[in-house]
Amino acid sequence: MNDGFDVIVVGSGAGGGVVAGELAQCGRRVLLLEAGQHHTAASFRRWEAKANRDLYWPMRLAPLPDGDAMAFLSGKCVGGSTTINTSVALRAHPHDIAKWHPATGLTNEHGDPFSLADLEPWYVRVEDVLGVRERSDWEKSVYTAQAGFRALGTDLVPVQSYTDANCMNYGSCLQGCPNDAGKSTMNTYIARALARCPLELRTGAQVERVILEDSAHGRRAVGVEYVDAGGARHAAHAPFIVAAAGALNTAHLLRRSGLTNPAIGRHVGLHPVRLVYGLFDEVQDAHRVYPISAHCMKFQTDEDGGFVLEASTVMDPIAFATTIRDEHGPLWGAPLVEAVRAYRRWVGVLAMVNDENSAAVDVDGNGREQITVDFQSSERERLDTALRFSREVLQAAGAKQILWTGLISTHTQGGCRMGDDPARSVVDRNAESHEVKGLFVGDGSLVPRTLSVNPSLTIMALATRLAAHLEMAISERATTFRGVT
Repeated sequence: MNDGFDVIVVGSGAGGGVVAGELAQCGRRVLLLEAGQHHTAASFRRWEAKANRDLYWPMRLAPLPDGDAMAFLSGKCVGGSTTINTSVALRAHPHDIAKWHPATGLTNEHGDPFSLADLEPWYVRVEDVLGVRERSDWEKSVYTAQAGFRALGTDLVPVQSYTDANCMNYGSCLQGCPNDAGKSTMNTYIARALARCPLELRTGAQVERVILEDSAHGRRAVGVEYVDAGGARHAAHAPFIVAAAGALNTAHLLRRSGLTNPAIGRHVGLHPVRLVYGLFDEVQDAHRVYPISAHCMKFQTDEDGGFVLEASTVMDPIAFATTIRDEHGPLWGAPLVEAVRAYRRWVGVLAMVNDENSAAVDVDGNGREQITVDFQSSERERLDTALRFSREVLQAAGAKQILWTGLISTHTQGGCRMGDDPARSVVDRNAESHEVKGLFVGDGSLVPRTLSVNPSLTIMALATRLAAHLEMAISERATTFRGVT
């Protein structure tokens, strides 16, 4: 059975939105299913509580061995996390990609170990679509932080980002950009395809499983079953299915669909971050800036320390008040009140740490999600060093008080890794399942080892590469059916 679709894409974020948009631009009939709703700049306001409800998945928490917990944040809306992120557009470091072949045996089409050069044309394509540019238009709070970096013998440099000249430095990126300056898959790939191409978008669609059929060549994906916002069940069919529901959700979807590869949900990378805040005498208004306009890359590789620091930012008031802590634990009572009253005088540094993909996502005996985090000694050392250096930076800049948050994962990667070895990966070099033909993975789940930088640009590049492969596969299938040789 076929509903006339060439491909069904589950999820509209950095992976799914790009795959759907690229294929639709080629004239392919694409069904794009998104669990969230279609919000646009017309409805984006800097209303933190409303955005948390409308644009995000409910916060996930994973227990840590020390009794603390790690929070997981991701977008649940058209555009996924690209709609509510800071649009930082960084290519992976060669050292990042060099980890992929040892991890999963991943090679390119020539049989050589996969390298950064294999992503070059796809990076170029994404950067062109999104209009990536340098953000050297720093505000006061960035220069405040820079003084601390320079005092410690290093410096901040401008980031690259997919924002256009309409950016007014509102600081509202995490609630959706109100003037579409922040580029997402929602307002680029998907918006253009909806306007001019055969793309059908269905929102509020919770996909429960991929429909599989047995064939002479093994199992094959032929469609999906999903529940709409009203609770009604539907089935849709196509010869190619792309699972791009996010690193945690895609692993669950494959398991619900009957896949048994033991690598599903394993080797999850967290790219753990924490925000470190310094209180200054003068007003900084770090909430009224483009949140990440500078970074320190001196310690990026594992050999150099294994962390990247971004500046300058501060969480919005609710998140700020509910997450700040010091060496004694979360702030409470009078100290919390005083910290929040001084909100405009805090400057934040975001510390992102390289990890070893030692987490896993599964379900327990009651069917509830279970995320296991098992930090290795090298990861704990990097986390401690990044926190210590961030505190030293802010103190050197003149901060009178230092606070920080617990650990957060907003760049979750892995769980359905790409590789040549089925024992260590879930999909092959073309992102097709080792178990099921016609089933592809197109999101951050693919990444064999966590990147040291914000992964969205690399996920989009991998998705563009997948779209090109699918375009060829669809063409070949059409040729076969026409009986042309």
